[in-house]
Amino acid sequence: MKEHIYPALSEKMYWDTLPNGLTVAVVKRSGFTKKLAYFVTDYGAIHTEFTFNGTKYNAPAGIAHFLEHKMFDLPGRDVTGEFAALGAIPNAFTSYDLTAYYFSCTENFRENLQLLLEFVSTPYFTKESVDKEQGIIGQEIGMHADNPDSRAFENLMQAMYRNHPVTVPILGSKESIAQITPELLHACHGAFYRPGNMLLCVVGDVDEKQIREIAMAVLPETDTAVVERIQTWQEDMTCPQDFVCSSMEVAMPMFQLGFKCEPPALGEAAVLAEAVGDLAAEALFGESSRLYLQMYEQGLIDTSFGGGFETIEGMAFLTASGDSENPQAVRDAILQEAQRIALEGIPAEDFLRMKRSAMGRRIRDLDSFDSIAFRVCAYYFSKFDYFDFPWIYQSVEVSQVQAFLQQVVTEERCSLSVVTPIQQEENI
Repeated sequence: MKEHIYPALSEKMYWDTLPNGLTVAVVKRSGFTKKLAYFVTDYGAIHTEFTFNGTKYNAPAGIAHFLEHKMFDLPGRDVTGEFAALGAIPNAFTSYDLTAYYFSCTENFRENLQLLLEFVSTPYFTKESVDKEQGIIGQEIGMHADNPDSRAFENLMQAMYRNHPVTVPILGSKESIAQITPELLHACHGAFYRPGNMLLCVVGDVDEKQIREIAMAVLPETDTAVVERIQTWQEDMTCPQDFVCSSMEVAMPMFQLGFKCEPPALGEAAVLAEAVGDLAAEALFGESSRLYLQMYEQGLIDTSFGGGFETIEGMAFLTASGDSENPQAVRDAILQEAQRIALEGIPAEDFLRMKRSAMGRRIRDLDSFDSIAFRVCAYYFSKFDYFDFPWIYQSVEVSQVQAFLQQVVTEERCSLSVVTPIQQEENI
């Protein structure tokens, strides 16, 4: 495996691509007893249209999350119980653009890694188990619909985007998951759970050569699948709706505000766009910003307020959220402040402080094994080495942040999603 050293962060990582196409990344943490392994596929809720070995598929919404649940099934075995017997804690999650399976342990690492690779690479779906899972996930969808944060976010995505599949919830709907069959699950697994579409990332005091050997022994020797993703997600930078409101059992109005951004490219360009967006959010409404203090003193926001720059494959947006009795006033204040900053500029000493703060947060994240593994995987699929982030942040100039605010934080790119208490619905 090839060794990479990052002097600025005092980090060391080993990379290798196996003959079957799997990429393996090992972040060395000598002296630690904890070990963490992430096995991640570049496949999430938005990847429903594709061709696999010459056959075109338009899979039901929610199938990536459904598949994540079903992967823990092996015939006659209790995968979670096997991990527990080995002293490990397993888990998994599905996002819009990737699915991850992972465990942490302090002992029996080799056996736990073998089990992780085995169950994720072994498709086993029966009609009976799929029918049962449809009922379980149907209940999860019902509980998700009762979550006001989820409602506010999903309403915002539907208000901001016309074509991008982010408008469809990760869980899908009860109607869409009812269309899932064992055959469709096999097709999705074959297309996306193949070594060439996955990354194994391990963090801890481990032997990188042993990890490579385990992966070679457990996973398929070749990856011959022919897969093409179909992505007709082109968007202009205006929002279909500038305001959307629903009512739920909440104590006070809560909101999600979004500003549509151009989708970032891959590699360095993607990380530069993220750094500029992060710094723009900090300058505009970070906790030490002028606007944050003004809105807090005026009672427009409370400590629930926050925001930042978010990216999902094929899209990006600046967002702010929180509780407020007057969400429209918060939106207007943010719009006005963005244009003021774009015209008057950011003092050099303030900009330097913001860059140091952003870098400090990133460096503190390196104390978390989970944060390291997740970011290494996410950045890998964006074609960037995560540990190279310091020089990207250092390269950002104040003019780029001001230009971002002037271009992005405008009424044309803005949408506001509000969830109000039921009794206030008629007043909004």
